[in-house]
Amino acid sequence: MFATLKLMSRNQFPDDFLWGGSTASHQVEGNTHNQWSEWEKVHAQDLAQTAEKRLKWLPNWSDIQAQATDPANYLSGNGIEHYSRYADDFKLLKQLNLNAFRFSIEWSRLEPVEGQWDETEIDHYRHYIAELNKLHIEPVLTFWHWTMPVWFIQKGGFEKKANLVFFDRFVKKVTEELCQNLHYVMVLNEPNVYVNIGYLQGAWPPMRKSLIKTLQVYSNLAKAHRRAYQIIKSINPKLSVGIAAQISYIRPLNKRNPVNKLSVKVGNYIFNWWYLNRYHQLDFIGLNYYFSAYVNWYGAQKNPPKPVNDLGWFMQPADVGLLLERLWEKYHKPLIVTENGLADANDSYRQWWLEQTITAMQTALSHGVNLFGYLHWSLLDNFEWASGWWPKFGLIAVDRQSMRRTIRPSAKWLAKKIKSN
Repeated sequence: MFATLKLMSRNQFPDDFLWGGSTASHQVEGNTHNQWSEWEKVHAQDLAQTAEKRLKWLPNWSDIQAQATDPANYLSGNGIEHYSRYADDFKLLKQLNLNAFRFSIEWSRLEPVEGQWDETEIDHYRHYIAELNKLHIEPVLTFWHWTMPVWFIQKGGFEKKANLVFFDRFVKKVTEELCQNLHYVMVLNEPNVYVNIGYLQGAWPPMRKSLIKTLQVYSNLAKAHRRAYQIIKSINPKLSVGIAAQISYIRPLNKRNPVNKLSVKVGNYIFNWWYLNRYHQLDFIGLNYYFSAYVNWYGAQKNPPKPVNDLGWFMQPADVGLLLERLWEKYHKPLIVTENGLADANDSYRQWWLEQTITAMQTALSHGVNLFGYLHWSLLDNFEWASGWWPKFGLIAVDRQSMRRTIRPSAKWLAKKIKSN
C-alpha cells in the first residue's frame, strides 16, 4: 500500500507515489450548518470593521481592502458549491494528472440532530467516493477537520471526556458506511492549531483563553484519536490510519547564541512534537507545512521581510524536506504531505514554491525517507476560516459569482512535471 522504502535517485519518485490536492468540507462544500457557520454569522461584522487594523501591514492590502472590509467575505455561505459540482471538480483534478484527493466528511451533515443519521447525506458521500474510484483517484478521508455539529458543541464538545462517545459513534458510522473502498484515513486534522487558536489565543471558536481548557482539549483529542483507531481497525483492519499534523520549521536567528538555540528546542517541542508524541497509534503521519520561522533568544519571530505570501507568511518551501527527514528520524512512520501551499492570488510564487518543494521531497526520498505522497493545499480556492474568501490557495481559481473554475498557470506546470515523473 505504501510506497516501497528504498533509496531513490534525486530525480525519481516511486511509481505508486500519490500526487493530489486537499480540501475540507466546510471550506468548499457550501451551506454547512456547524459551530463555524454559526460563529461566522456573529463575528462577520466585527472582522470586517477591524480588517484595516489587522491587515493593513500586508503588502497586498490595496488589492484586498474592498473584500476584507466587506462582512460578506467572512461568511462561508454557499461556498464554491463543491457539494453539487464535485464530479466536474474531480475531472479537473484528473486533468492535472493528479491521482489522489484528500477531503473531509462533514459530521454536521451526517448527524444534524443528536442520534439521527441523515441517510441522504450518507448516500451523497458514498457517491462522492464512488466518483473518485471511477476516475482511479485515491480517496484520502479525514474524519475531523475542525467543524462539529451545533448540538455537540452545546454539550461541551471535546472539552468533556464524556462526549467522546459521540465522536466514537460518528467514526464507527463513517467507517461502516463509507470506508470499504478506501486505503487511507486520517482521524484528526491539526489538533494543535485548533486548540492553540481556539483555546489559548481565543481568536477562533470557541474563543476561550484558558490554559486548563487548552490542556483538557489536547488530552481529549488524543484520547479521541486512540479510540477512533481501535474502532476503525475493528471494522476494517486493512485501513491505514493517520493524522494530519501542522508542523513549522523553527530555526534560531543567531546560531551561535546558546540561549537562542535553547529557545528553538523549547519552541519545537511545544508547537511541533509535544502533541504528536501523544498520538502513538499511527500507521502513517501526514505533514501540513506552510511556513518556517526564525526566532530570537526569547522566542519571538524575526523572519526576513521577503519573500512572503498574501497572508504575510514567510516562505521557505525547501524546509519541507528537512521536516520530512526529521519526522522520519523521530517516528519512523510512512509519511505523506497532506497540506502544502500558499496564498497567492496572482500566481506569482506558486510555481517556484512547487519547484522547491518537489526538489526537497526528492532529496528526502534519496536519503531514505518513506514518503508516499504529496497533496497540495488547495485544489480549489476556498474559504480560509477567519480570513474568509480573499486568500487564494487554489491550483484552480474559482470565481464565486459565476462559480467558473480556471486552472492557474502554476497548476499546468505541475501537471507537466507529474507527467514527466
